[in-house]
Amino acid sequence: MTSRRSSVRICCVFCAVLSGIFCLILSRGSFLAQAAAQDLPAVENRAAEAKTPNPEQTEINPKEAKAAEIKAKEKERYQTRKNHDPNGQGKFYLGREIAMVMTFHGAPWLERPEREEEERLSELVRELKLQPGQVVADVGAGSGVITMMMAHEVGPTGKVMAVDIQQEMLDLLGDKLKNRDIQNIELVLGEEKSPKLDPASIDLALMVDVYHEFEYPYEMMLELSQALKVGGRIAFVEYRREDPQVPIKLVHKMTEAQVKKEIGQAEFGLKWKETIRTLPRQHIVVFERVEK
Repeated sequence: MTSRRSSVRICCVFCAVLSGIFCLILSRGSFLAQAAAQDLPAVENRAAEAKTPNPEQTEINPKEAKAAEIKAKEKERYQTRKNHDPNGQGKFYLGREIAMVMTFHGAPWLERPEREEEERLSELVRELKLQPGQVVADVGAGSGVITMMMAHEVGPTGKVMAVDIQQEMLDLLGDKLKNRDIQNIELVLGEEKSPKLDPASIDLALMVDVYHEFEYPYEMMLELSQALKVGGRIAFVEYRREDPQVPIKLVHKMTEAQVKKEIGQAEFGLKWKETIRTLPRQHIVVFERVEK
């Protein structure tokens, strides 16, 4: 009898222990479920934050940022107007309208027989005081009339870089060079914003009735000034706008003051050197590259 009561007590104790363990398991599961439910919004918020880009942390493509900056500056630098000279582009730079570009179809005008009398090209080249061995650039070389005159002055030890943005013009000049076996002229296909010349590579850059047609005069001048050696010169030959007797369309003329205004900007590192007034219709405005 005593043995049976002992067995019953043992069974009751065992059942009580099992019941306690079972209750503990159930309560822990409920606690974990409640905790998970309470933490779910925080987890969802963190997931949403991870998916939503932070503007401050978003990476900016350096090339895209640079392109956007350049475009913004160009918009500020150049203005367009509906009312403008019919021979101009309607695009203005520092108060001056940029002229329409003469295409390669106008090459015969560059080689007209009366050009020497009207412009005295021989005197123009003499005024440049070129020296044998120099490297010079004829920017806007066209069919190369002045290019070849300069090539004679710098001699076989020198070089003339004939720069033009029209391949057709360079082709015309290239044919002449082959026929005459001229070796010291290099043809360079430039771009609207660049003459494609190496930095500090030239002693003189010449532009004859060309600068006023540049689509992007600021960008072109920035690169041209960098292509000059320190002490190198850059010469602008432009029809005198001050003189109403010069028989050229107004938008294709430039005053000396306007040339100085545009080229004298500090970032170019160019200093006015002299203005030569010996030509019948044009002035030669010369600047020199100085140390920055």
